[in-house]
Amino acid sequence: MQSFKATKFRHNSLLLQKNSLVNYLSVENISKSFGERTLFENISFGINKDQKIAFIAKNGSGKTTIMNIINGFDEPDTGQIVLRKSIRMAFLSQDNKLQDELTIEESIFASDNESLKVIEAYEKALENPDDEETYQKAFDAMDQHNAWDFETQYKQILFKLKLEDFKLKVKSLSGGQKKRLSLAIILINRPDLLILDEPTNHLDLEMIEWLESYFAKENITLFMVTHDRFFLERVCNEIIELDNGKIYQYRGNYSYYLEKKEERIASENSSVDKAQNLFVKELEWMRRQPKARTCKSKSRQDDFYEIKEKAQSRRRENVVELEINMERMGSKIIELHKISKKFKDHVILDNFSFDFQRGERIGIIGKNGTGKSTFLNLLTGTIPLDGGKVVVGDTIKIGYYTQSGINPKPGQRVIDVIKEYGEYIPLTKGKIISASQLLERFLFDSKKQYDFVEKLSGGELKRLYLCTVLIQNPNFLILDEPTNDLDIVTLNVLESFLLDYPGCLLVVSHDRYFMDKIVDNLFVFRGQGLIENFPGNYSDFRVYEDSIEPKQLENVNTEKNNWKQSIPSGNLTFNEQKEFQKVEREIKDLELDKAKIEQLFSDGKVTENDIEKKANELKNIISKIETKEERWFELSSKMEG
Repeated sequence: MQSFKATKFRHNSLLLQKNSLVNYLSVENISKSFGERTLFENISFGINKDQKIAFIAKNGSGKTTIMNIINGFDEPDTGQIVLRKSIRMAFLSQDNKLQDELTIEESIFASDNESLKVIEAYEKALENPDDEETYQKAFDAMDQHNAWDFETQYKQILFKLKLEDFKLKVKSLSGGQKKRLSLAIILINRPDLLILDEPTNHLDLEMIEWLESYFAKENITLFMVTHDRFFLERVCNEIIELDNGKIYQYRGNYSYYLEKKEERIASENSSVDKAQNLFVKELEWMRRQPKARTCKSKSRQDDFYEIKEKAQSRRRENVVELEINMERMGSKIIELHKISKKFKDHVILDNFSFDFQRGERIGIIGKNGTGKSTFLNLLTGTIPLDGGKVVVGDTIKIGYYTQSGINPKPGQRVIDVIKEYGEYIPLTKGKIISASQLLERFLFDSKKQYDFVEKLSGGELKRLYLCTVLIQNPNFLILDEPTNDLDIVTLNVLESFLLDYPGCLLVVSHDRYFMDKIVDNLFVFRGQGLIENFPGNYSDFRVYEDSIEPKQLENVNTEKNNWKQSIPSGNLTFNEQKEFQKVEREIKDLELDKAKIEQLFSDGKVTENDIEKKANELKNIISKIETKEERWFELSSKMEG
C-alpha cells in the first residue's frame, strides 16, 4: 500500500446511501496551479467499491498531477483526498519501484502478503528435507492459510506475463519486463483499490487480452489511465473525463462515453450560440446607455457581463490539420520479389512476395520477436536482404515513423526542428503555411514552440516526430507503433487524419481499436518466416481465429493442482513422502524451464552468440527431467506396493 504522508486523509465510515455504494476514495474540491497557470480548480469525484473507472484527459491538462495527488506523491493547493479506513490501495506507475538485486521470485515474496510468506517458508522447508519439524510446521501453515491454490494462482499470473524464469534478477530485466513484474506483484496481492497508469504498455496482444479478461471477470475496484480503447470498452463501467478544467462523468463503457460526450458538446454549442445572439442585442443596449445609470440598468449591465463570458466560451478544440500535398502515384507502388531474411536459425522472411496497390491500408500483427519491425526495415532498405529484391516505384515517397523517435540536436527548440524543413511548408492547391502555424495545428502553442525539445513529455515528442514525418508529404506512410504515449484525444485526431490520407499505409501496432479503424487488411506474422495475408481488420481476424482454433490447453504452470492432495502415503516413509513431493515439484519447474527455452528458439529470440549455450541448457534440462522421472516412478511404485 502506498504512503500518503503528503496528503490529508480522514476516515469516511459512512456508506453512500445513494445507490447503496461503498465509497473507497473521494476527491474533494482539489485545485492545482503552477505559477500563473491553473491546471484545474475545485475538482471532485468518488471511487466506489467494484467500480472500474477510466480517467480520460488531454496531455498537459493535469491528468498525471491528479494521479499523483491521489497517491500522495503531490499535494493539492486546496481540497483533500479522503480514503476509507483499512482500504488497501496499490498504484502501478510508469516508474518501477523494484529492488535491482532481488530475483523475480524474491520480488514477489518481498511484498506484504501473508499467503506468500507461508509459501516462501514452505519452499525453503522443501530444500532441507532432513529438518522434519520445520517441514511439518510449514506444511501445516500451508493448510491453515489455504495457500496451496494461491501458489498456482500467482505462478499462473507470472506465466501469463511471460516471467517464467523466477531466478532472473531485476537488474537484468528489460524495461518492459520490469513493468510486467510490477503489474504481477499488484495482481497477486489483490488490493481493495487498484490504480493503474497505462497498464497495457509493454504487453503484447496476447497479454493484453488476458489482462482484459482478468479484469473483466474479477470483482476488483479499478481507477486507471489508459489509451487502449478496446480495454476501456471491455473492462470499464464508468468514464471520468477532465475537459477544459471540468469533470464529466459517464456511467458506461467507452462507446457510451463517445455517444454522451457528443450530445453534451452539441448542447454546449447550442447554449453558446444562444448566448452569442443575446450578447449582440445586449451590446447594442450597453452602447446606448447614458453615463447616469439607474439601479435597473446596473442590474442589466451585470447580466450583460455574464452573457459576454458565456458567449465567448467557445470550445477550443485543437485539431491536427494538414492538407497534405501528396506526390502523384504512378502505376508501380512497391513490389516485393521473393524476399528472404534470417538471423542464424531465426527465419524472418522466406521467399515472400507482394505487390502493393494504390490506397492499400495494411496492418501488421504478431507476437513479439516474429520480425514485424525487421520487415519494415527491410522494406525501407534500413537493413539488407538475404535474398530477393524490393522494387520501389519512381513516384513513391516513403514516410517512415520508427519506434526510435526523434533525435534532436543539443539545445534545439521545438520550432527549430520544423524549420529544418523550411520556414514555410507547401500544402495543397498552392497554399503555404509557416513553421509556427504548422506547430499550432499539431497542438504546440506559441509558448510551447520555444521550449527545448528535451523538456517535452513522451507524448509531445511523439507528436513532434509525427509532424516531421508528415510534413515531408509522403505518399507511402509506414508507422511503427505510432500510438504509444499518445492520449486518447490525440489518437482520435491522428485517426481522423489517417482516415482521410489518400496514400498507401503500412502500420505495426498493438492498439486494436486503432487497427480496426485504420486498416482493412492484415499481415499476420506467425514466426519462422510464415506470414499470412488476412483480408480484414483485427476484430475480423479474432473472430476468424476463434472459429477455427480449438482452445489451447493451459501450460503446466497454469494447471490447478492442490499440492496437499498430491501428497502420497502407502508404504513410503515420512522422508520419502517429502522427497516424492519435492521431485514432483522439481519436474514441473524443469518442464517450465524446458518450455521457456523451446519458446525462445521458436520465436527466434536466441542470439547468434547464445545458440550453443541455450542448446546445451536444453540438453541438460531434458537429462535432469529423465533422472527425476525415474526416481518419481520408483517412489510411486513403492507407494502402490
